[in-house]
Amino acid sequence: MALPLSAHELCEAVRQSLPFDPSRLDRVLRVDTARAVVEVQSATRWKSLAARLRPGDAQAAELRTTCATIGESVAWNAAGPDGRPAVMHVESFTLVTPDGQLRRIDRVGNPELFALTVGGQGLFGTMYSITLRLESLARAVSEARVCETLVTPETHVRTLQLLVPPERLAALIAEARSRCDEWRIPVQGLQVRQIRPEQETFLRWAARDYAEVGIAVADGTTLGGRVRATQLRRELIDLAISHGGTFPIACTPEATRAQAQACYPQLLAFLTQQRRIDPHERWGNAWLRHHRSLLGREACEVRWDR
Repeated sequence: MALPLSAHELCEAVRQSLPFDPSRLDRVLRVDTARAVVEVQSATRWKSLAARLRPGDAQAAELRTTCATIGESVAWNAAGPDGRPAVMHVESFTLVTPDGQLRRIDRVGNPELFALTVGGQGLFGTMYSITLRLESLARAVSEARVCETLVTPETHVRTLQLLVPPERLAALIAEARSRCDEWRIPVQGLQVRQIRPEQETFLRWAARDYAEVGIAVADGTTLGGRVRATQLRRELIDLAISHGGTFPIACTPEATRAQAQACYPQLLAFLTQQRRIDPHERWGNAWLRHHRSLLGREACEVRWDR
């Protein structure tokens, strides 16, 4: 087992632009029952935390999480098993900023950086540790919602996530099936779960109660098949928007510029803030490069034939 990575080592690595192994940030640092919080390093897995907090509890150990690690969940602001986004569980976090300083960030003392970082796709620094609320975590276990499977997903088929108001769920599913039939691309997975809202993060994706619909359609084995699958996914995103819905921006690279701007009008301001805080792009990643290109490229009309 690798030795844990200390805060001092992490700060020095960032300050001197040295490589480091983020998987070494995988320890539960403290459980403070008096304050009802637990502090973990960012690469700690949810299953490891469940084993520490609720040893022998099979229900907690088997709960479904969108991301394997707590740091990834915070970077995506991913929904937990109760449908609440990760920000609901976060008390504070320690962040190594581009100048190599370790800062403790919370929603009261640093509201701007807190709102940008949670759901910020890992673009505002390296997270060393995250302090979570024990009461909120316990509620996520007790109020966990089963993901309803309408079509069992096939393995190795990527799932498109769509968000729609619950009252529009049935209509969306019916129309989505019809669109897939029109394109002669079968639905290879269909799952539904409920999402709770939050109003704290800058790049928020769960602004109201939503039904999250996961639709799996195969990419195809040829270039033409992949193009058709991408266009179908874009039609399905348009369909969700027409029903008052949106899509999670963390994991939907096929969305067009028009779709991204319609659902995330704050995206350009978010990218501007990211450049201000990290001007040398120490934390640049594929998500950032894609969305900068998406908003920066010249618009042109594209037509596809079925």
